[in-house]
Amino acid sequence: MKRAGEYTMNSTMFNAGDILETIRMIQDECLDIRTITMGISLLDCIDPDIDRACEKIYRKITTKASKLVETGEKIEKEYGIPIINKRISVTPIAMLAAACPNDNPVKFAKALQRAAETCGVNFIGGYSALVHKGFSAGDLALIKSIPEALDITTRLCSSVNVGSTKSGINMDAVKLMGEIILESAKRTSDRECVGPSKLVVFCNAPEDNPFMAGAFHGVGESDCVINVGVSGPGVVRSTISKYPDVSLNILADIIKKTAFKITRMGQLVGARASEMLGVEFGIVDLSLAPTPAVGDSVAHILESMGLEICGTHGTTAALAMLNDAVKKGGVMASSNVGGLSGAFIPVSEDAGMIAAAIDGTLTLTKLEAMTSVCSVGLDMIAIPGDVEPTTISAIIADEMAIGMVNNKTTAVRVIPAIGMKEGDMLEYGGLFGSAPVMPVSRKSSARFIERGGRIPAPMHSVKN
Repeated sequence: MKRAGEYTMNSTMFNAGDILETIRMIQDECLDIRTITMGISLLDCIDPDIDRACEKIYRKITTKASKLVETGEKIEKEYGIPIINKRISVTPIAMLAAACPNDNPVKFAKALQRAAETCGVNFIGGYSALVHKGFSAGDLALIKSIPEALDITTRLCSSVNVGSTKSGINMDAVKLMGEIILESAKRTSDRECVGPSKLVVFCNAPEDNPFMAGAFHGVGESDCVINVGVSGPGVVRSTISKYPDVSLNILADIIKKTAFKITRMGQLVGARASEMLGVEFGIVDLSLAPTPAVGDSVAHILESMGLEICGTHGTTAALAMLNDAVKKGGVMASSNVGGLSGAFIPVSEDAGMIAAAIDGTLTLTKLEAMTSVCSVGLDMIAIPGDVEPTTISAIIADEMAIGMVNNKTTAVRVIPAIGMKEGDMLEYGGLFGSAPVMPVSRKSSARFIERGGRIPAPMHSVKN
């Protein structure tokens, strides 16, 4: 990675045509920098006195990120590029909670919320635990505190990694997370069950992800870095619509070239932010992250490729091609590509997917199949509020298995809609959009989940 100020964008990479094209993408096709996320290590804030630890956390975050929002706004004006979110990710808080075994980890949540408010960022991620092979000191206390932490905060995001290709799946953690998600929904039922919308369960979680709610600052990262998340579903859809009859291999090349251009913009912004803030430039995450805005939908990209509606037969193949082309275009544009980088399929945040779910074509089963080829997993999906916690755990287990066996990141962010049934709608507004309550199987998975233990890692994990 480049150190602060070390990277200089070669001006010859952009000619007048490129600049005009970028302006058009921003104005007409919803191109934006979705987030600049500052990753901050809190390892030097560990203290057996939780109050001292919280004060160290607050001081470090507010010192490192004091000019993050201001810098983002200056870059917006300098380049004319919208930067939608300014965010912070921190070391998984379970590691700090381990030093304070007799204290409630929610104190850390309050410190993070206070720091986020002081810095003016949209979200702060890292109220997290990594338990893919088992629970260590601090993990259980933090996980059990998640519903309360998400209830009393507004900017905090949480994640738990319960599986990996190398270690298998911690089914005790999977069982627990089903209970935690349901409890979080109940505690925030007066606010559209917003708690679980800020909670992600991972397999193979990346340490440099700038996107919420799953962002945390990995222990292998530098003390402080800037990561950039770029998004451009509208640009890709618009480009595809200009080539209605070309073959799929030609279409893949067109998508790659478009992804290349989008990533170069992210590289430019990341390098500039690194220089202005005096911190290392981490990664550019090129992820087609949709919003509910018209023209900013991944589902509509798939439909522009020739599908009548997202979720019909052929959807998984179209998504696989899209995801692969985006990744290839991104890695050619920057040596700093990381995070998730591909296509997101969050139902509530994508106008096309909302429509397909309401139509009944896009189902939970089809979404699960799609997650085997996309960047993340089952994302922002509302399910009936009377669901059993073991059913939520089983949904998680299925998704973790896809990630483990395919050596990819998968995740689950489902929202039990308390008091609602399938066909009802959770209304969040903003980037979170609207979530139609989707049906789940009512056949029980309880006996399987209650066995606990660990699903062993697959044979191909043994590579040394």
